[in-house]
Amino acid sequence: MRQILVTSALPYANGHIHIGHLVEYLQTDIWVRFQKMLGNRCIYVCADDTHGTAIMLRARQEGRSEEEWIAEMSEAHQSDFAGFGIEFDNYGSTNSEENREVCNEIWKSLRDADMVVEKEIEQLFDVEQGTFLADRFVRGTCPKCGSEDQPGDNCSNCNEVYSPVDLINPVSTTSGTKPEVRKSIHLFVEIEKLHDFLAEWTQSGTLQKESANYLKNFFLNQPLKNWDISRPGPYFGFEIPDSPGNYWYVWFDAPIGYIGSTAQWCKANSEQLDDWWKNDDCEVHHFIGKDIQYFHTLFWPAMLKTANFNLPEKVHIHGFLTVNGEKMSKSKGTFIRASKYLEHLNPSYLRYYYASKLNAKVEDIDLNFEEFESRVNSDLVGKVINLASRSAKFVAQTGLSQNYPDDGGLFEEFAAAGDKIAEHYENCDYNKAMRLIIDLADKANPYVEDNAPWELKKDPEKASELQDVCTVTLNLFRQLVIYLAPVLPDITAKAGELFGEQLTSWEQSKKPVTGIKIGKFKHMMQRVDPVRITAMIEESREESEASAAASTIPATWSDDDAALQAEPLADEITFDDFTKVDLRVARIIEANEVPEARKLIQLKLSLGGDETRQVFAGIKAAYEPQDLVGRLVVMVANLAPRKMKFGVSEGMIIASGPGGKDIFVLSPDEGAVPGQRVH
Repeated sequence: MRQILVTSALPYANGHIHIGHLVEYLQTDIWVRFQKMLGNRCIYVCADDTHGTAIMLRARQEGRSEEEWIAEMSEAHQSDFAGFGIEFDNYGSTNSEENREVCNEIWKSLRDADMVVEKEIEQLFDVEQGTFLADRFVRGTCPKCGSEDQPGDNCSNCNEVYSPVDLINPVSTTSGTKPEVRKSIHLFVEIEKLHDFLAEWTQSGTLQKESANYLKNFFLNQPLKNWDISRPGPYFGFEIPDSPGNYWYVWFDAPIGYIGSTAQWCKANSEQLDDWWKNDDCEVHHFIGKDIQYFHTLFWPAMLKTANFNLPEKVHIHGFLTVNGEKMSKSKGTFIRASKYLEHLNPSYLRYYYASKLNAKVEDIDLNFEEFESRVNSDLVGKVINLASRSAKFVAQTGLSQNYPDDGGLFEEFAAAGDKIAEHYENCDYNKAMRLIIDLADKANPYVEDNAPWELKKDPEKASELQDVCTVTLNLFRQLVIYLAPVLPDITAKAGELFGEQLTSWEQSKKPVTGIKIGKFKHMMQRVDPVRITAMIEESREESEASAAASTIPATWSDDDAALQAEPLADEITFDDFTKVDLRVARIIEANEVPEARKLIQLKLSLGGDETRQVFAGIKAAYEPQDLVGRLVVMVANLAPRKMKFGVSEGMIIASGPGGKDIFVLSPDEGAVPGQRVH
């Protein structure tokens, strides 16, 4: 029995699961289910990737804490996965204490190995958002091949790896503005010190041939680049213990989340973490997309090696999903959320279709909806389930024959094919496994046609022959379902009810069942309805359009730019400049005319308790003093006192408008209290 720990890449907690994500998680779930059917001890752990600038900005946009946001997204992710039958042994979060502990352990190992250095670097800073930009929040033109709209870390066209500051014409995706370059101190891991180890490991058979060849380029006559492992605040993540003000970059603690999630599972199951991550007898298998192979095959093994954790036995890398031959498109409705799919279609359809496309190579797969409909209806409904629907009802009373009848060698042929099908599953050649299974179904269906149990049913004297034919047919169906069980757990469960047993072991396909009662046949799967596909696509398109429209200013507001033209925007300031201004809520407790002044009103402002300020405000043409008493306003509380002819002004209240009678004192919403700071 093998001991296997399996992971999928951690979904980022900044958005919902879509059908492109599901390629990976379904691929992994199928492999794990197969291993468990073989009797191997196999656990599947995953977690939400929760740290980084994106989460911080999203929480800020939503007006809540990062912890509240990631908790809601975790619930949504797990609901989507469960809807598609994806079963994790543990689903955690990179923001867990277990993950922090492992981060500290690995960081200490890197420090002890003298692999960490400090360096002042240039980094892109979003002035509008007041934060340094993570790689994923910068888009621009690749500095090597010139491809436009590329992310800030590596080019999807030529696979060049670079820094965001190397991009041509970079743009912040968080604000749409051009970021500025700023300097800051960063920590780097010198993975070049593991050059020989990584060069050998990447070519050891752990990776597919395409990925191994891709990685060769990083070792040819050049040192490996240092890995930038830190980000300055503000940043949502774990602060580095020995570097206050700096935080581990999300790509440091994200893969460590595999170990952190395992630690959670171990605590819940009275297991030892070292038995899974520091045990030569335990295999670690990663399933990831080709877009993140660089991090998983250079930085991650360097961390594991240094901290004496298990290195992956295999990194299974897959390609991207296209829909109808094109990149997923919101405008065309083919960017489909997992939850939207579940509103319209059976998840077993997608599980089978992806399995029929996936192979062991790093290749993109295409979801063609015409083929999707045809393949599911023909293979599953027309060939596999058809076997049970055309035979089970005829033996509902008699049960199966006491001895397995002569079937011309079909059962033995099906049983012998199990080893080859298992080999395809093991190698992630699911498409080959599906073809072989359907080839077997193509041999079973002529048997049913030739023996026509519906005709035998008409002749009472052929009752025994009818029972034998149905016994053969249902046993062949049972074998096919066992072979499809990793892909179709829902159908397998329904078939188990029919036979009165759970179909959980690969070995169950080797021996026929006889002399048992058969349950009442229940409908197992409907044909794909093309109307539902059309509705799903249309709703996805409409929701994308509505979301885009919600982010724009409604035309009915008709806000023109006259005020902006009359008083153009001032020169840019930095976030640090802005934070120097202390804005406070204050209450006007006195308001008096200043007879000698043409524009001024004398205000006495309370900041709460005994703290008061005298302010002279130029609002006389717009307000009567008695109308201002008791009103909450916003004041600049740390403005240097200004000596005037009529007294000392100890601040300023905030107002808008061009002047004269067109002045509008700004007030906070109800609930604000004097002394509160305005952020």
